[in-house]
Amino acid sequence: MATPEEDSDLVECDDYYAWLGLSKEATKDEINNAFRRMSRLYHPDKHANRPGLNEKAVNLFTKIKKAHEVLSDPQKRAIYDAVGIKGLELTGLEIVSRTKTPKEILEEYERIQKEQEEWRVRMSMNPRGSLTAGVDATDLFDRHTYSDEVLFAFPDIEMSELTISQSVECPLTQKDTVFISGNLTSHGGTGIGRFHVSMRRMLSAAGWAEVDIGAGNGISCDVRGFRNLWTHGYGTMSGSLQVTKKGRIVPGFAAMAASRFDKSLLGRITCNVAARKSALNTTVIWDPEPHRTQFSLTLGVPICEARLSYAYHFKAQEATLRAIVSVGNTGVAFEYGGNHQITKHSNLGMSVRVGFPSGVLLKIRLHRGSQTFLFPIHLSEEIVPQAVFYGTVVPVLLYFGVKVLVVRPFLKDKQEEELKKKKEANARVMDDKRRDAQAAMDLMQEVIARSYENEEEKGGLVIRKALFGKLQGDELHEHECIAVARQLQAMVKDSKIVIPAGTILSELPGFYDPCIGEEKQLFVHYDFRRQPHAAHFTDTETILIPNRNHAVNSPSEGD
Repeated sequence: MATPEEDSDLVECDDYYAWLGLSKEATKDEINNAFRRMSRLYHPDKHANRPGLNEKAVNLFTKIKKAHEVLSDPQKRAIYDAVGIKGLELTGLEIVSRTKTPKEILEEYERIQKEQEEWRVRMSMNPRGSLTAGVDATDLFDRHTYSDEVLFAFPDIEMSELTISQSVECPLTQKDTVFISGNLTSHGGTGIGRFHVSMRRMLSAAGWAEVDIGAGNGISCDVRGFRNLWTHGYGTMSGSLQVTKKGRIVPGFAAMAASRFDKSLLGRITCNVAARKSALNTTVIWDPEPHRTQFSLTLGVPICEARLSYAYHFKAQEATLRAIVSVGNTGVAFEYGGNHQITKHSNLGMSVRVGFPSGVLLKIRLHRGSQTFLFPIHLSEEIVPQAVFYGTVVPVLLYFGVKVLVVRPFLKDKQEEELKKKKEANARVMDDKRRDAQAAMDLMQEVIARSYENEEEKGGLVIRKALFGKLQGDELHEHECIAVARQLQAMVKDSKIVIPAGTILSELPGFYDPCIGEEKQLFVHYDFRRQPHAAHFTDTETILIPNRNHAVNSPSEGD
């Protein structure tokens, strides 16, 4: 089923190869031969004396002529193979057009204008925000130190810290951008906040310079710069001055240089010099997909630390698992966890940090668009096995419970609602395709009758029953399936049918899509050499009929 985040146009793109009965590897001679064969069937001159069919023949012949024009031109064919008809339209080579009503044109114009305006607003502001809510839940697992009276009381869980930050960008010119940001922090009953305004100028394609002014708990001024140093290397440098409430001026300096040594190896060295905290950090990152290993060594005052992390990315599941070990003069810690892409714009992560003397800390992180929500939950001030176990198991069980009971039903309902809207929006296109399919059948009546007669006479391939769409067994599934036996019989050539993998079956002559956005199957019941055969196919696999494995009651039956 199509998801709401997929392209809004559920009607499958016109398949020119299917129109001509060709594979995507067809040569130019095969394309020309197929066009001549289809022309003998659909050319208007063949139906000049049949008023009811002449107009249908004109429409269908126009379609196959367009297909031939594209596929026989190497440049147009390359564009079509790469990005489809939309690519031809975007490059000025419009191939397929459909007359729209004035109302449709107006609605399309308004939709495009609205999308462009929303995009301009997002690009001009680029808002980013984060919220960190620290929770002290140590009373859950450290109660063994209390008296019996306190031991049986309800655990005291409180919010120990709250930090909110927000930033926006305000582009002034192509080179100048103003950044406005602010943050508020409340910890232990004391609040503090800062407000920053900075301006960045692009000096060249290789570098920029920035000046930042901050206020809150003193005034600060920072000057920062960035520059590409060589092909795969870059560096940053910054200097700062902060005026405290007591009028003291505190200087600071930081510099960083980084280089990518090859596709998977990156090195970085950082130096920070400040009044109370100075350090030299070296980091090496090795990231051949799906692995990522990072080692960093920090030497400074008052912190010295070595840190090693490893992460493995599961691309199919859109998930990452990671483990981190850190050793330093402030203690030892081991952290494990992961994150999962739950929707296109949402990522949920969880990790458990077990350390001495910090204890056990559970961190839950939700990233939605440009907003980040972080919840560090302090479970225990000591390494308590119960805190480690419940801190690991409970969030995982809670995640899967919410996913199964809340998220999946919600996404399913949203999918169905979006699918319904898209079906309604594509109703006119589907009516056109249904009429084209019926017109093709009207023009193929003689060909179909002749094919049945010839194949019956020589005991060749005779299609008895065929269904295409959303199937339940071999029976029609409501109105989401169509009978296509006669359509397939028209495709019989030398007592066989070959449809290459990847062919859009709904674009074959006489076919149409009865259930847009749904998975479709093809069921065929046929006689070959006067013996019954039956087979099911998906709409993406190669269809080769006849096949001995399709024989009914055969020991080698495959379907």
